[in-house]
Amino acid sequence: MTLPLADVKVLAIEQFGAGPWATLQLADLGADVIKVEDPAAGGDVGRYVPPFQEGEDSLFFETFNRNKRSIALDLRHERGRGVLLDLAAAVDVVFSNLRGDQPRRLGLMYDQLAERNPQIVCCSLSGFGMTGPRARQGGYDYIMQGLAGWMALTGEPEGPPTKSGLSLVDLSGGYVAAIAILAGLWRARRDGVGCDCDISLFETALAELMYVGTWAATKAYEPPRRANSAHPSIVPFQNFATADGWVVVACAKQSLWVALCGALGRPELVDDRRFADFAARDEHRDELLEILEAAFAERATDDWLERLREAGVPSGRVNTVGAALEDEQTAARDAVVTVEHPRLGPVREVASPLRVGEGERPLRPGPARGEHTDAVLRELCGYDDARLGDLRRAGVFGSA
Repeated sequence: MTLPLADVKVLAIEQFGAGPWATLQLADLGADVIKVEDPAAGGDVGRYVPPFQEGEDSLFFETFNRNKRSIALDLRHERGRGVLLDLAAAVDVVFSNLRGDQPRRLGLMYDQLAERNPQIVCCSLSGFGMTGPRARQGGYDYIMQGLAGWMALTGEPEGPPTKSGLSLVDLSGGYVAAIAILAGLWRARRDGVGCDCDISLFETALAELMYVGTWAATKAYEPPRRANSAHPSIVPFQNFATADGWVVVACAKQSLWVALCGALGRPELVDDRRFADFAARDEHRDELLEILEAAFAERATDDWLERLREAGVPSGRVNTVGAALEDEQTAARDAVVTVEHPRLGPVREVASPLRVGEGERPLRPGPARGEHTDAVLRELCGYDDARLGDLRRAGVFGSA
């Protein structure tokens, strides 16, 4: 089967995390993602992120940039603009993850490219979007987690504000941008007209406050921090310490609460009026958790997981990262793959979760900086040796 996005070409002015994560999703689905790297800056800064870094290659960069091609292009060079316009005429999408005021300055907006390509979809993923008082400010995941209230929600009740263990705003922003690009592409192919997509990390983080945001905006709700990563209102829905580790238990339905009571050997809890329904269990949370914590501490993790599985109660071990990568489900689904990298050797990385159809998924290592400059410009723009040589001598692709 043809890969879903095999006929899509994306020009990506991107670096570091959120932007490359967005286009990685498209590349994993078969899109030809052409990564534009600034030769004056040594390309994507992600190439130099420690601890596993050699020269211009790193495991960080590889994580975000498999299945892409790379060209070197100085967009500030007086002749770089002409190359950009030629490329824009030949691709479907121009994507950037720059500060909100930069896309227009660099000529990456729809009204600046539509004359050459009326169907072009121009997507900007920035910290705060292209308008508003913070449009000119840079923004990183950690900052967004603080500004959007995430840190106030996370951590132990008496602990400091805490970020999530991963850069979830960056990753979510990448997914949001990918969805916006696909929506823009669909409309452009249907109606023949492209558009701008203005995506911000801050608004992504706000949107992911979900029902907590709705509660706060509507009822001035102030969400408390809960111990052991507990749900704000559903009990039990949290971590519990066992005799030798931790398990996560999720009773998001009344039937699951009943099943849990059976697995615990405490069927009388079902008839206890204090714990009769969601609201009662939330009201009497402390009393219930005292009972449950004592019960879970009596047995080992494996014992509890077997009992809970037999009872049909959603549960899982709290794994280390290494253990998660070796989990039986990980192995059964081939969720960790090996990519042969020409400089880093065999790289084991997590496969794309995007399983569309039954065909083979692409699996090429991240590109060397500027590796595909000549090939892309010949293929998409029709440049010949003379023109490439002239541009190279002029410094459009970096210093000779």
